[in-house]
Amino acid sequence: MAEREVELLAAALRRDSADLNLYVNVLAANLADLLPPGAVRVERRRSVTQRLAGREGAVAELDVALGEQGLSLWMDRGRVTGEIRHEVRGIVLSRRPVGMDEWIDALARSLAEAAASNARARQAVERFLA
Repeated sequence: MAEREVELLAAALRRDSADLNLYVNVLAANLADLLPPGAVRVERRRSVTQRLAGREGAVAELDVALGEQGLSLWMDRGRVTGEIRHEVRGIVLSRRPVGMDEWIDALARSLAEAAASNARARQAVERFLA
């Protein structure tokens, strides 16, 4: 995928990120629906009220595994913390804390690389660019 297309994908991923809680919830749902099974893990935090109402709750952690790169995003009281990992066969070789913008750029690059060889990842990229 060309560099320009990766930039467009990153911009599409950033779209509507003003409300971080809503943004992370929507991003988690879209990635879980569009990427291959096992590529996305979402942990949610539910209050007692949300449990009683049968609601899912807010995303507390979003973990995306694409190839040798793992990306984690944690939400805690409206603050977002990101991490990028380099993994080989389940062993973490390096991890680096990053801000939201760098995390989104890394996600865009990982999605673009996965789209080159995986039909579901290609559909995810196309949906984000639409």
